[in-house]
This record gives sequence, C-alpha cells and structure tokens, in this order.
Amino acid sequence: MNEKKVAIIGGGNLGSALVEGILHTQTMAAENVYITRRRTHLLDHLKERKVNVLSSNVDAVAACDIIILAIKPYQVIDVLQEVKGALNSGKIVVSFVAGVNLAELQKAAGTEVPVFRAMPNTAIALGESMTCIAFDKKWSDKQDIVESLFNGLGSTAIINEELMAAATVLGSCGIAFALRFMRAATQGGIEIGFSAEMAQFITAQTMKGASELILKSGHHPEREIDKVTTPMGITISGLNEMEHQGFSSSLIQGLVTSYKKIDKKK
Repeated sequence: MNEKKVAIIGGGNLGSALVEGILHTQTMAAENVYITRRRTHLLDHLKERKVNVLSSNVDAVAACDIIILAIKPYQVIDVLQEVKGALNSGKIVVSFVAGVNLAELQKAAGTEVPVFRAMPNTAIALGESMTCIAFDKKWSDKQDIVESLFNGLGSTAIINEELMAAATVLGSCGIAFALRFMRAATQGGIEIGFSAEMAQFITAQTMKGASELILKSGHHPEREIDKVTTPMGITISGLNEMEHQGFSSSLIQGLVTSYKKIDKKK
C-alpha cells in the first residue's frame, strides 16, 4: 500500500478516523493521504501531520489511486458526478455510504471504474476495525488491493451486497451498542463500590478479554460463559436476572430496529 495514494472524500467522523488509522498503523505515508472538507480548518490537526487537506474533491480524486467516499447518502451521487471526469479504470472507488447500492454507485462513477462498498467502524482509528466488503465479481482482480488496505486497519470479511445493511448494524452501529453496555456496567460498578475511573477501567479490560477469548478460541460465547457459571453461583444468578429484565431480547430488538431504519431509507 505504500506506493498507493488514497483520497478520503468527506472529513467527518468516519473519514477522519480512517486517516487516523492509516497514520497510527503506518499503512501508508501521510504524504500519500488526501482528505477533503469544505471547512478545511477543521482538519488542521491532520495537516500538521503532513496529510494533504483539500477543499476540492476533484483535485483529490485526480491525485489518488483509491477513492474513499465517507459522505452522507444524499451526497454520494452528486459527488460522483462532480468527480467523474477525474475517474478512470486505473482508480478504485470504495463507498462507505449506507443504503446506496453498487448498481447506483457504478452508474454514477462510470462502467469502467472499479467500485466497491465497505463498512468499517470507528475503531479503524486504532487499526481495530471490523470492515465488511462487497463488490461485483467483475472487479475481483482489484480485491487484493482493497483488502490489503483494510486488513492493515483491522479485520475484513467479504460478504454479499445484500448483507451490507446488516453489516452496518452489527459492525458499525455495534460499536455504539457495545459502548452502551460498557457505560451501564461502569455505572453498576460505581453502585457496588468502585470509583468511576476504576469501574470504567475494569469494565473495558473485561470486555477486551471477553472479545479475545472468542476471537482466539473460536468458541461459542456460551462455552466460555459455562466456565464461569457454577451451580447456585453468583454469575448465573446475575445472568438470569438480566435475562428476566430482557437483556438479550432488548439487544436483539435494537439491532433489528436499526436494520429496519436502513431498509426504510432505501
């Protein structure tokens, strides 16, 4: 990836997080990263780190090999039409935009331009994103380039495009859902005696450990739960009370509600 140049169109939260991740992981040199925003002064912190900060989408696209669209759904077609003259078969367009399918993106970009969809999450800033990628099989020869970029920023999964809405909810919205659990657990920790700072630290490290148990072992979560639930023990008592209060059900319903919201926007 060091030989490639990437343009991030849209310097909002996700676009900026992507740049932070590239710099943090040293996936490519700062001089090879371009990011656009109308109010460029809001990205001065990136400019100070030698990232190219521009107000012109066209100039950024013209200079780069990989074009990342980190903008709102209502903007994406207009932006692609704006930069179409700077696109060609040697460039790759990757859209982070939810709810705009490959066919729409391809039509706006031009039939000769490789187009991919990707859905990362904000942990990309630390090189810990879960990024789901979808593309038309005719662009399979470009798959390694796109995967290489995002594998340097976390983990990737190639999925069918019809699952992109689900990937948005589980992987991208999922960050917020996990953090809400962390907040609740921290509040509970305060109630049972810890300071806010210590409760948050213990909760965060415990969540990290739980994730690593699953990622490295490949076990089903219940298998690891069984290891800490003894007959008539305190863990099973707490788990059962959470289930009585609708813990799993409310989480599942939250995921489904977010998914339906995406579906309505199509």
